[in-house]
Amino acid sequence: MNPADVDLQVQLGRLRLANPIMVASGTFGYAREMAGLVDLARLGAIVPKTITKEPRAGNAPWRTVETTGGMLNSIGLDNDGIEVFIDHHMPYLRSLATRIVVSVAGRTHAEFVELCARLDGVEGVDAVELNISCPNVSGGVDFGTDPAMCQRVVADSLRACRLPIIAKLTPNVTSVTDIARAAEAAGADCISLVNTCLGMAVDWRRRRPLLGNVMGGLSGPAIKPIALRAVYQVAQAVKTPIIGIGGIATLDDVMEFLVAGATAVQLGTVNFYDPTASIRILDALPGAFAELGARSVREIVGTLQADPPALK
Repeated sequence: MNPADVDLQVQLGRLRLANPIMVASGTFGYAREMAGLVDLARLGAIVPKTITKEPRAGNAPWRTVETTGGMLNSIGLDNDGIEVFIDHHMPYLRSLATRIVVSVAGRTHAEFVELCARLDGVEGVDAVELNISCPNVSGGVDFGTDPAMCQRVVADSLRACRLPIIAKLTPNVTSVTDIARAAEAAGADCISLVNTCLGMAVDWRRRRPLLGNVMGGLSGPAIKPIALRAVYQVAQAVKTPIIGIGGIATLDDVMEFLVAGATAVQLGTVNFYDPTASIRILDALPGAFAELGARSVREIVGTLQADPPALK
């Protein structure tokens, strides 16, 4: 079949994307920084750096450490707050011919709801991703590790605004499917899997941790098997669309996540060392679909044939 005949559009609840290639929060700045390297209009969606209600200075240095096959980060949600984001960054973001998914993080349940309410009606915002899974701030994962808290914050966020709501979950739990079921029960449009894995690095000569916050989030190729496992397990447990995240850097990575159950993917750490990867992958996607005889993304999502059944 002709790759030109492949339809790359995907539906994530109420959010429709031209293609399944997104860029992850915290790895793409506010997009302006990447404009000279990437044709931003071709991306399925951009998820800018997570914003909070008030400005945050972030964690003490060091904030990043390179590891084998990945990177540890303990940025601590450094940002200028939602009002600066809306006034300073959204005018540029809304000028881009792609979807803008705003990532938000609250210290409390009320802050998550307030952030969603504030974004409701802001021109150019197409969806909100609830970052209930950041391991680098105090209380950052509370809402992503307790099913009841997750369900309540998703449900109340949906009531607070008319935008599609995406729940971004952590792998640092005993059962990610329990949290995913809670997000689905609350009505989440989509579930993002996974945020970073908690880790640390040590300088044994100084007998000190390398990160100023002692621990941080591990990302990059090292966590891809964990993310794939989470996507597959959750795809078996819920009907809500899934965005796969974790170590995605090549066409093969994207295709693996799609057949495992993801409808779209977010590229993260690769943007730091190869910011043009997203466009190269996008160019190669139709050929990969044609190789499988598929004319659309939905024809291959969740088509992995696993035997024996995966452990729940």
